[in-house]
This record gives sequence, C-alpha cells and structure tokens, in this order.
Amino acid sequence: MTQELFTPLKVGAIEAKNRIVMAPLTRSRADNDTGEVNDLHVEYYAQRAGAGIIITEAAQISPEGKGYIKTPGIYTEGQVAAWKKVTDAVHKAGGKIVIQLWHVGRISHVDIQPNGQKPVAPSAIAANMKTFTGDGMVPTSEPRALELEEMPRIVADYVHATKMAKKAGFDGVEVHGANGYLLDQFMKTSSNKREDAYGGSVENRARLLLEVMEGVTNAWDGDHVGLRLSPFSPANDIADDNPQETFEYVVRELNKFGLAYLHIVEGSTGQSRDLKEGEDLAKLRQLFDGIYMANNLYDREMAIKAVAGGTADLVAFGRPYISNPDLAKRLELDAPLNENDPKTVYAGGKEGYIDYPFMEEIAAE
Repeated sequence: MTQELFTPLKVGAIEAKNRIVMAPLTRSRADNDTGEVNDLHVEYYAQRAGAGIIITEAAQISPEGKGYIKTPGIYTEGQVAAWKKVTDAVHKAGGKIVIQLWHVGRISHVDIQPNGQKPVAPSAIAANMKTFTGDGMVPTSEPRALELEEMPRIVADYVHATKMAKKAGFDGVEVHGANGYLLDQFMKTSSNKREDAYGGSVENRARLLLEVMEGVTNAWDGDHVGLRLSPFSPANDIADDNPQETFEYVVRELNKFGLAYLHIVEGSTGQSRDLKEGEDLAKLRQLFDGIYMANNLYDREMAIKAVAGGTADLVAFGRPYISNPDLAKRLELDAPLNENDPKTVYAGGKEGYIDYPFMEEIAAE
C-alpha cells in the first residue's frame, strides 16, 4: 500500500506529485553584485524536481532586504531572466517550484546595505547575531526603526517581487514570515517596541505581515501564495511574551486570504521540536482552514505518520535535500541517505552543491 506521503495533492493552484517539499535553503552561490542566480542553480534545482514542491532559497525583495553576501534577489529584470532558466529546467524535469520572498530586517550589516546605510527594523534594537559579509562572519549592525510612512514602501516591495516571480515562471511565492527576519521582528515583542499602529497590541504587531499578505494575494491570487511562520522559534535572537496568543490571532486572520498553504517551523528552527508550556501547534493547525505544511527535523517515519494521521498535509525537508537530490524517491523506497558535508554548505562552487550522487549512480559503482 502506498503511504499517503507519496501521493499527489492539489496545493492551491499547484499540482504536487507527492507531499514531500524541499524546504528553502540558503546556499550563498548567487552573484553578489547583481543578485542573479547562475547555471549551478539551474542544475541544482532541476536535480531536485522529484519533490512535490521545491521552495527556493530565500530571495531578497529589494537591496535593503539583503542580509548575507551571495544571496539572490527577485526585483530586477536580470534576476528574473536568470531565475527563468531555473523554473524552465525544473518544469522540464516535471517539478513545481515556488520562490521564497525575503526581507531580513535587522539581520544585516552596513557593508551589505546600499550606500552603507543602517539595516531597517521595527525598532532600533540590534540582534545578538552574526551575519556573513565579505570579511566573513561579523556581528549584525544596529538597525534604525522604520518610519510610519515607510510601511507602504515595504509592502510595495513584496508586491513588486511577487510580480517579478510570476514573470520568472514560478508556480507561486512563499512569503518568509519566520526565523527572526523582518516580518517576524514586527510580530514578536522582543524586537518590536513601537508605540504606533505597528507596535504594542497583537493586532498592531501583526499589521505589517497582514498588509503584505493582502498586497501579495492581490498581485497573485492566494492559490499561488504560501507563508512561512516560526511561532515558537528563537532563531536570530527573537522572542515573544505570548507566542500562542500572537499566532492564534495571526493564523485566524490568514484564513481570509485563501492561501495555497501555511508552512510552520515546529519548535526551534533546526534545533529542537520541544515546546514550552502553553505552546500548542495542534491548536494553530486547527485554526487554519487550508493546507498545512510541517517543517523541522522530520524523518521518514515521522513524515509518513504526520500525513497519514492528518497532523500535516505536506512535510518540508531541509538539510536532507542538500545531499540527496533524489530525496523523495529515497524516502519512498526507504533507501539510505547521503551524508552532508558541512564544509560546502555555504561554499561558492559546484562541490557539495550539484555533485551529490543519485541512487542510480551509487548502484552503478
């Protein structure tokens, strides 16, 4: 009997051939000056077209949204043309691919920002984090607080990026509202000390996210839009006084957009699935009317069980997809997985990127 994890699912407008998703993975191999992807990316993503849906590495929506060197963008015509080669290759290989839209907010450095300006954030509070610059890993810079009148510009940048993604041939977009980046910074109390319409109450802290979702779903209907959240993750030095209350409100509000899916990092990003007292993923899952994508440290058995038991409709795998281009097939066959080489995760070339073997290549040795 075929497990449900390996069966097709209609995800909004996207016909996924299975319930296995390639999670977004920053790999730092784009052109640092232009933000354009290259032929390595074309091969890398085409190799992984066996996933039901590929979510690309996060792509910044503007020069201001950049936080790490060699990350791609999705706001110029050159970037669109470069990504079009990727989407064409993935579609030719029978896959579906959406792009993750990213604004890092305060997780940046003046050396990366246009004209050496300060990064932007809800409040002028530096994150106790490091980021990747031309000088290696350095502490993030102190940000400046966004002015009230700048909020429409931020929303407009997400809308523009969405239109460019559509032009580049993607099957949809995923708004990155997780892991301590800009939209998450607004939602969580440790990074948002504003006293205007975008700070204080849950409704105010969620306002920018919901304005972004409205703009994006107006630019491309909700059937082509997903959202990633990490309600309980401390990633990038972030915390909330009452995350359950915050995200119950957010998830209820999301239902009006008719999203293709909601992508939740369950627990601490890449670290632990443990939750604190009062943190209830099942309640959040129950509040969302649409397709639920689960993520964080899933293995084959957990994923099969989650989909069969209805606690998830889709399961996203991150690190295993780095070293297993044919992960979906390996999971279905319960085949052994290649090990990651941590030294090449963020290195610049094809090594550790497009040279991990497929099962057939291993069998032929």
